[in-house]
Parts: sequence; structure tokens; C-alpha cells
Amino acid sequence: MSVQAQPPLPPPAATPSAAARTTPGGRPGGRPIRLGLRANLAQFGLLVAVNALVGGMLGQERTVLPLLADQVFHLSAYTGALTYILAFGATKAVTNFFAGTLSDRYGRRPVLIAGWLIALPIPAMLAWGPTWGWIVAANVLLGVNQGLTWSTTVIMKIDLVGPARRGLAMGLNEAAGYLAVAVTAIGTGAIAAHWGLRPQPFLLGAAYVALGLGLTVAAVRETREYARAEAAAHPTSAAATPAATAQAHPGGDQAAVLSTARIARTTSLGDRALSSASWAGMVNNLNDALAWGIFPLLYAAHGLELGRIGILAALYPAVWGAGQMLTGWWSDRIGRKHLITAGMLLQAVALGLVAAGTSFPIWAAAQALLGAGTALVYPTLLAVIGDVAHPAWRARAVGVYRLWRDGGFAVGALMAGILADAYGVTTAIWAVAALTAVAGVIVAVRMYETHPRS
Repeated sequence: MSVQAQPPLPPPAATPSAAARTTPGGRPGGRPIRLGLRANLAQFGLLVAVNALVGGMLGQERTVLPLLADQVFHLSAYTGALTYILAFGATKAVTNFFAGTLSDRYGRRPVLIAGWLIALPIPAMLAWGPTWGWIVAANVLLGVNQGLTWSTTVIMKIDLVGPARRGLAMGLNEAAGYLAVAVTAIGTGAIAAHWGLRPQPFLLGAAYVALGLGLTVAAVRETREYARAEAAAHPTSAAATPAATAQAHPGGDQAAVLSTARIARTTSLGDRALSSASWAGMVNNLNDALAWGIFPLLYAAHGLELGRIGILAALYPAVWGAGQMLTGWWSDRIGRKHLITAGMLLQAVALGLVAAGTSFPIWAAAQALLGAGTALVYPTLLAVIGDVAHPAWRARAVGVYRLWRDGGFAVGALMAGILADAYGVTTAIWAVAALTAVAGVIVAVRMYETHPRS
């Protein structure tokens, strides 16, 4: 049965006061809930800091783990060496899907705490695991940790800021996470160059877990009531989206009426913007799997020392992270679609440059371009989901989108490993570059603009 494309729900940002709207709902103490970045700056800033620690958990692996597979566990086949990314991506993708549903049912804060609790054994498993199976198991736990914590911080920030500054909020969120990935990749590379690949680099991860769990338990507040209050004031249209089937049930009641299957179908296939964003997100993280698992091995094969590999591994997420502080805000000004299209095409060019290059300066330029292209895409795709999805089912739509997006890690690890083993590393990179260019064209042709001012 074919699923018909749906036009977007008219977002509430059309009114000038939406940036700091006082909603009909209120906090348990009776105070009105005010949406907006400025109105919730303290809690928003805390969530940015928490997400930086989430990103640091991912960054501890970026430089060290591909070399650990090669030099410590002696995995010669690329497909076997990339099993940790496959395990991470598949687990994170599935966890993302359930994170949205769980946060709607039990609240955002309990899901965030659960994500940090699951992360507790990861650094020790990476630092002292006696076999490669321990490393893969640690990445299964890391996938659950990232799916619960990163998804929930995204949902919580969308809850707080309302519609008018959604792109900026997502830019700040993703910037914090991926700048932390970059800083940690440099740090672990330097530690590994001085003290060895294990265990010292992973002690950073242990510190991140302790700090992240402590901050969440002590200071993070629940934000689900913000989404319910926005939903109560959100306009609906009989011809708009699945939210129209629940018009008679305002606020949080809509979330109970709509089925998760219906939301998954709309986000994956039915709505042209949501489904195009899901496809582009998957290809984007397919690129990231390549950068994470294949690039360090390519650089090492050309004789680069560990310190320089660490710099290259960090340059991509550093430009990506810093750039998102501008691109998220920019998408609030000019719209989403053209930034996503340009970002995917720029990533394709950057991947081609990596495949063609043979020296540190060329690879450094390619990593910077790849980071810039990803910065154009990453927060903007999340903003698209926030633009189209009704507040009553937005958390679940974010979960479905992140299911597709982080499924790209698993697809990328499998695809890159098979192609690299069969035809060589450069062929695998060229193939992914071509797929990325196709994704950019699909967005240009199929996605409609979702930003209300556009």
C-alpha cells in the first residue's frame, strides 16, 4: 500500500512572539511555562554541557580504536575491524527509536539518567577487555548510551526553546557534542602517543561518565511539560499531518491517540520533508562511519604518525562542531532545504579529495571541507523534524529520524568494509562519495521548505 505525501503542519513560529511564548500550561508549582532560549537559558546551558560529555564518550574511540583493532587485536580484514562500528550503529539506531517513546511515557530526565547508568562499564571494557568481543560489547553499550542520552538532550532542548529558535538550539546542541568529540580525539591521540593505546586514553571516558551522571541527577529538570504546553496552544489542520486525527484531544492526549507505527510511517515514507531528512541523515552518518573506521587506517598505511592521525581525526568533528553554531542560526534565517542540499554535495567533494589525496595537507583540507558540509546538514535536519512534527508526537518523530540517521553507522561500516576488502580503501571512499552526491540531489528535488518564515 502506498503512503501519500503529506503537506507540513503550519508551525507556530509564524507569530512574532513565539520565541518566548507564555503557554496556557504551567509548572507543577503553578508558574506559567515560557518557551524560548532566553527564558530557559540556565537549563538550556546545562543541557549543552551534558551533551558535550555525551560527545566526549564517542570521541574517546575516534583515534584509538581503529588502531587498536589493527595493532593490538591484529584484525586484518576491514569488515572484521569495523564490527565495533556496526555494533554501535545498529544498537544506537534502535535505541534512538525507543528513546522518543520512552521519554513521552516516562519523562525525559529518567531516560537521560538511564543512559548514563548504562555507560558506567564502557571505559573499563575498552581499557582492559581481553578480546575483541569485549570491545564490540562495549560498543553495544555505547550505542545504547548515545541513543538514550543524545536523543533525550535533543528532545529536551526542542521542548524548551519553542519554534522560533529551533535551528539555533540544534546548532548549539550538536556543536557542543561534536566539539567534545574533536577535543577528546586529540586528547586520546596525544595520550596514546605518549603512554600507549591502552588503558590511559580511556580514563577520559571514565571521567565523562562520572561528571555526566552527577550533573544529570543533581541539576537537570524535566521538560516534558513544555512540550505538552506547546501542544495545547499548537494550531491544527484537518489536512495537515497525523496530528489531525487527534484534534479533539489537545496537549499531551494527542500523543496517546497517535500510534507509533503511524508516526514511523509518516517520518520514513509519507511526508516528503521528513522522509528526505531521514535519508539524508542516514547517508551523512554513513560518511561518519567511513571517517571513524577507515580514514585512520588509510592515513597509517601512508606512514602518518599517531599524533598527526589524531589531528586529522579531530579536524573533521572540530569544524563540524564549531560550524553548527552558525549554520543552525543561519537555517532560522534563510530556511532549511538549500543548506542541506549544499552540505551533502560539499561532503561528496570532500570524500573525493580524501580518496585522491596522499599527503597530510590534502587530507587536512578534505577533513575541513567534510566538517563544513556536515555542519550545514546536521542541525538543519533536526530542525526540519521539529518544524514538521506536532509537539504531541515530535519526540517519537525525532526517534524515528535518528533511527534512520544512526542506522547509517551500521550501513557504512558494512558497506565500507565489504568494498575495502574486495576492491581497496579508495574504491570504498569513492563509492560513498557518489552515494552522498545522490542524497544531495534527492533533497533538492523532493524536500519542501519547512521553515515558517520561508
